[in-house]
Amino acid sequence: MKIVHLSDLHLGKKVNEYSMIEDQKYILKKIISIIDDEKPDCVILAGDIYDKSVPPTEAVDMFDDFLFRLSQKDLQVFVISGNHDSPERLAFGARLMNASGVHISPVYDGNVQPIKLTDEYGTVNIYMLPFVKPANVRRFFEDVEINTYTDALRAAIRQMNIDTAERNVLITHQFVTGAERTESEEISVGGTDNVDASVFDDFDYVALGHIHRPQNVTSERIRYCGTPLKYSFSEAKDQKSVTIAELAEKGTLNVRTVPLVPVHDMVELKGKYDELTLKSFYDGTSYREDYVHITLTDEDDIPDAVSKLRTIYRNLMKLDYDNARTRHTAVISADAGMDDKSPVELFSDFYKLQNGVEMTDEQSEYISGIIRDIWEGEI
Repeated sequence: MKIVHLSDLHLGKKVNEYSMIEDQKYILKKIISIIDDEKPDCVILAGDIYDKSVPPTEAVDMFDDFLFRLSQKDLQVFVISGNHDSPERLAFGARLMNASGVHISPVYDGNVQPIKLTDEYGTVNIYMLPFVKPANVRRFFEDVEINTYTDALRAAIRQMNIDTAERNVLITHQFVTGAERTESEEISVGGTDNVDASVFDDFDYVALGHIHRPQNVTSERIRYCGTPLKYSFSEAKDQKSVTIAELAEKGTLNVRTVPLVPVHDMVELKGKYDELTLKSFYDGTSYREDYVHITLTDEDDIPDAVSKLRTIYRNLMKLDYDNARTRHTAVISADAGMDDKSPVELFSDFYKLQNGVEMTDEQSEYISGIIRDIWEGEI
């Protein structure tokens, strides 16, 4: 049984106010091409199909087209809702789609029944468990103490009555303890959404969504495939991919990846303004079209730096400085000698604490003039 494992499309997402719609259309076409090459038995979409519970029309149209293309192939498609999705909206029309081989998880009702597929080794049970919180599960198991996400998943899975003699696949969207997060995910304070991996012991493969960096958790049997695109600069060095999981006889699993190359990469550049604007630095690279985060190390701010840099780096998303001023962490506190200092001296102290350098003579003269005008009532 060959499975293509996808998740976290986040269709309709904006990154630093840049719409990712065109990038997403491009990468979905690449995924379709991979599916044509791999000829899997099924495709899994493990949640966060959309970036918002009420997605823009263009995102809905894009997913509709993607599902239609998949339905034209000789395979089964399994879709669950993630924490960014509205389970009710995503599940609309699900019973009609079943006939086309597209299976969308309903709103969780305490009863998850498997969809059975067969191959030369026998039956594979596919369980679809959408993103749930303890409160979503607790209402269906009043006699079970459910306080944590682990409690909730354990109760939901226990209800499935899994036949461990057969091969079983779980599709779910949760944060499993030990997974490495990135900045583009929603994080619960104190890790209260952690799920212990032991709840998945009865499954031969767990197709996870929610974490954006591709990775195994405890073993390749429990895997996040990650996002198909980079959605934050914390992912700049990640290699995005499609996960291919192949189940042979019971106990035999092979997991591999097929790289995904975006139309625009996401990169971070650091250096002085004069260095980064040299043609010899960026020529021959894809930087001019990539989504770029630039950190300037110049001690003085560059006037209109964003506009100037965008003449070279067309998709500059973010600009920072790393210099003595930005690294300065001194805390401004009350000083016993403050009453003995003039307003100009106080402002000079404040400027140094904020910027890590003394004011120039020209700046001191300018501030003195402003303070003098204030005191004389001219401002």
